[in-house]
Amino acid sequence: MTKKQSAIVLSSLLLLLAAAYCPAAEAFCPPSSSSSAQQRTPNLFMSTTDAAAGSSSSSTTADDEKLAATVTKLKRVLAKEYTSFFNPMVDSWYAPDVTFVDPMTSLSGVDSYRKNVDMLAGRTVMGKILFEGAGINLHSVTGGEIVKSGNSVRVEDIVTRWTLRLTAKVLPWSPEAVFSGVSVYKIELGGKEGLSIVGQTDYWDSINIQPNTPSSNVKQQYQTVPKNIAVSDFLSQLAPSGFLAPTAAPELPYLLLRRGDGYEIRKYPGFVGIETPYMRRDYGFGSLGAFAKGMDPLAPSICKVWNDDNVDDGDGKEKMMMWPLKFAFPGEGTEAPPAPPAAVEKAGSGQWASINIMSQPETIVAIRAFEDAAMGPVVRGVDRELRAILKRDGLVAKDGSDQYVVFTQYDAVHSMGKRRSEVWIELKEGGHPF
Repeated sequence: MTKKQSAIVLSSLLLLLAAAYCPAAEAFCPPSSSSSAQQRTPNLFMSTTDAAAGSSSSSTTADDEKLAATVTKLKRVLAKEYTSFFNPMVDSWYAPDVTFVDPMTSLSGVDSYRKNVDMLAGRTVMGKILFEGAGINLHSVTGGEIVKSGNSVRVEDIVTRWTLRLTAKVLPWSPEAVFSGVSVYKIELGGKEGLSIVGQTDYWDSINIQPNTPSSNVKQQYQTVPKNIAVSDFLSQLAPSGFLAPTAAPELPYLLLRRGDGYEIRKYPGFVGIETPYMRRDYGFGSLGAFAKGMDPLAPSICKVWNDDNVDDGDGKEKMMMWPLKFAFPGEGTEAPPAPPAAVEKAGSGQWASINIMSQPETIVAIRAFEDAAMGPVVRGVDRELRAILKRDGLVAKDGSDQYVVFTQYDAVHSMGKRRSEVWIELKEGGHPF
């Protein structure tokens, strides 16, 4: 049996083990919902004709304010549940027969939901065998607008955006599976808290985004797909990755906002680095490496090349290489931190006349990875592919970014193994849902 066949067998075994333990075991996202919730008795927030006729404007205003406060509280509860990986899960906000649907499974009832999440988090016996390191990054909680129509009141769906990671430790090579997407919560008035979650539907960015739909409209952009597509997407992440070339330095950290079909969206913190023009990348590596000795630079090497290739005509369109040195930690704002004093002292003078300090504020970029040698035709081809993907998924690149290509290299110039290179395209503010 080949290594690839072994991976498929072991991955399938992982799915079967999980499914045998809990019908919802393959809900590899915060669990989800269907829109077929049963009718429930409205509470005092739901006006009737007789109540509306006899109520004063002041009592109506008070009811409206109370409902708005309850919606806000529910959104805060959801945020806390994601942060703690639903430990604890606040049952009082869920209908007893709440339904959950995600790309791989469906279930109903609060107990089924809790068992599923506990397994993914490694809080059950089977979960401890299968998984480790599970966690969710919550990116946003939106929606929940209050809508009045005549004498009735309803609450619009609440939508969360998130990224889930977990490691399948049951497999010898311990692959990490990553899912990003949205959860759409259907809300009804009533229940112990005044509002009740009656259904939740999860969608993955990698399979559920419909082509040529606006990223601002969740209900239009995300649609269900056959479950075999979801299973294939999951299994593709469990295959062995082979021998990877080691990174040249510790990697600049980022927050993964989306694992899409053929690309990722990341948020990078503000960072400061050094840059130099170059004709050959090995020369650029040599210059920056000599300058940054003792400064602990970070990967990747970030290169910028203009599409017209006019690097000698004095118009400033030289090929540039940049190495990050320091980044802003959470809570330090969106701007780049100060450069190391040693870098400030040396840059731009003497033998370092061609090396400058470069600062980059917090940025959201789309990336597409490639393994071929980072030659001009290759990186420009990957850049065109990524731009087509962004258009497909309703994302907008920063104005003017089509005049150049930004690509990165994580491993050393002459390293062995599977190379890791990427093309980056900065996204326009307001041109993405993050």
